[in-house]
Amino acid sequence: MLRLKTMLPQESIGGVLLFLAMLCAMAVKNSSFEPLYDALLNTPIEVKVSTFVIAKPLLLWINDGLMAVFFFLIGLELKREMLEGHLSQLNHVILPIIAAVGGMIVPALIYVSFNWQDSAALKGWAIPSATDIAFALGVLSLFGKRVPPFLKIFLLTLAIVDDLGAIIIIALFYTHDLSLYSLLAALVALPVLALMNRIGVTRITPYLLIGLFFWVALLESGVHATLAGVIMALFIPLHGKARGDGISPLRWLERDLHPTVVFAILPMFAFANTGVSLTGFSFEALLNPVPMGIAMGLFLGNQIGVFGFVWLAVKLGIAQLPQEVRWIHIYGVAALCGIGFTMSLFISSLAFHHTDVGFAVDDRLGILLGSLLSALLGYVVLHMTLPKIVRT
Repeated sequence: MLRLKTMLPQESIGGVLLFLAMLCAMAVKNSSFEPLYDALLNTPIEVKVSTFVIAKPLLLWINDGLMAVFFFLIGLELKREMLEGHLSQLNHVILPIIAAVGGMIVPALIYVSFNWQDSAALKGWAIPSATDIAFALGVLSLFGKRVPPFLKIFLLTLAIVDDLGAIIIIALFYTHDLSLYSLLAALVALPVLALMNRIGVTRITPYLLIGLFFWVALLESGVHATLAGVIMALFIPLHGKARGDGISPLRWLERDLHPTVVFAILPMFAFANTGVSLTGFSFEALLNPVPMGIAMGLFLGNQIGVFGFVWLAVKLGIAQLPQEVRWIHIYGVAALCGIGFTMSLFISSLAFHHTDVGFAVDDRLGILLGSLLSALLGYVVLHMTLPKIVRT
């Protein structure tokens, strides 16, 4: 519970920063500074070691490089939670796991129902299946002590399981043009990391050096490089001492990376990926299958999926609600789960990057609309139904 209390304030501020970054990107993209915005994101950056060269525009360095750090942090949190946290006991997590499954399946089905006749658009089926931890927890934290402890743990665990599902989806469905030699080179790093963990290496630098090699190899292999962050995190020791203060390597990295990710990396990602030009925009554009499928998948799909799967689980006797939590509270949290934003934007960049059809504006409009509606509905429902008396 201590970890939850210390994380929520950062997530709340992080959610505000994400929103501000989105507003800044939209403002710049629709002003006279648009050429500068585009030029900045397309700035070529090259890293060269002898004859080996990695050359990408700044946008892809953010999406492939900095977001690998974000996924590394998710991997660290997943490992810690699975070994000794909320995910370590099945009876504590069965309800949010079931809710997360519903929150991934139903939004995807709604999106497919809008786009089933367009094979290119169908590549975005997973976009509305993602929940943004920072935004969702940020909205929930606005209610302070009015929120029952179970509800905070429920949303946190659901979001973690949802991120794990997104990672699996990326690995299985958004990997292109595999290079066998680079993939084999990446796999060489895994037994090295495993051996270091096995023999009790607690210094962080060796893990980071091998992890960097692993990331580069995956980047060249065609498997999305951000997965290197998650996989590498699984080998970081949870126990042992990385520093003189006695803190373990995993806890030290998690503690130090969390502010960097929340306050810097995620806002940078949002600024780089939410600049949508509204030139020639009409509300009719929102009625196109791609943005409407995404918006309705996020807004309606999560309400139906999360709330519906929880209701079925309770009615079937698989799990039960604590006495302090009412069904309307679960419905409010289900609405908040429709805030896709960061993860939805990331998956959309993977889904449509390799297509010749221009969905870049459509998908972002759908994500912004669905996330905004979900945030507003979730806030209103919880504001009206949570107890007004501070809980002790």
